Amino acid sequence: MTTTAFLGTGLLGGAFVEAALARGDRISVWNRTAEKARALAPLGAIVASTPAEAVRGAARVHLVLKDDAVVDDVIDQLRPGLDPAAIIVDHTTNLPALTAARARRLEAEGIEYLHCPVFIGPAMARKAQGTILVAGPATRFEKVREALQRQAARVEYLGERPDLAAVSKLCGNAFIIGLSALVADVYTMAGGAGIDPAASLKPLEYLNVAGIIATRGKTMAAGDFRPSFELAMARKDVRLMLELAGGGALAALPSIAHRMDQLIDEGLGAMDLAVLARDAVS
Repeated sequence: MTTTAFLGTGLLGGAFVEAALARGDRISVWNRTAEKARALAPLGAIVASTPAEAVRGAARVHLVLKDDAVVDDVIDQLRPGLDPAAIIVDHTTNLPALTAARARRLEAEGIEYLHCPVFIGPAMARKAQGTILVAGPATRFEKVREALQRQAARVEYLGERPDLAAVSKLCGNAFIIGLSALVADVYTMAGGAGIDPAASLKPLEYLNVAGIIATRGKTMAAGDFRPSFELAMARKDVRLMLELAGGGALAALPSIAHRMDQLIDEGLGAMDLAVLARDAVS
């Protein structure tokens, strides 16, 4: 049976390993904190003491690590045991520029590498749900496509440019983080009004947030700032939001207000709220 290696067995990596073992795969594991790797041994994982030992004989090497520096360090450590035909599948959220440089460097050294970040949490990983993004050579992707499809409900190939998945991952995480910050601010506003935070989510029942983002996002990308919701009026609403918050801690609204004020001072108050993207799309 072919061995697959997972290097990095924290919350997400460990969940991937649990799912693979449940499918009957032969899995070797390594983690900098050895206890996290050893916890998978009762499930059938082969625990290695070094990255090189973990990847020896493996056809695929999955990296689920912290950042670019750790990825580069672990790749250096695994090299002595890496099979020349093995493919490194890197699930780490990385900086696009460093991902592209890494892909070029490894390609020149004859090491096959694909960047495959994910929109998957540990619970989803155990159930093979969520999405895997892939960027890199199409022929290389085809070699691992079926394996990745066993890991997630959706596998999205973005193209040969090696940093495309890294860009998409960070954009997606920006939505997650930004929306979470706005929810926190809405809860602060709810506190200012003396209502239960959960009650402030009621507007989501009659607002199509995904549709709003998609529709307004297209006009913003096109540089179409014809008014339907004037920036000056939106700024007035943000002032009311800040007043409602009553001095409570806010994560996003003050920065939004600051940017609105800059654009209004430039004489753009009569343009659509979409003009917030002017500098990004000009």
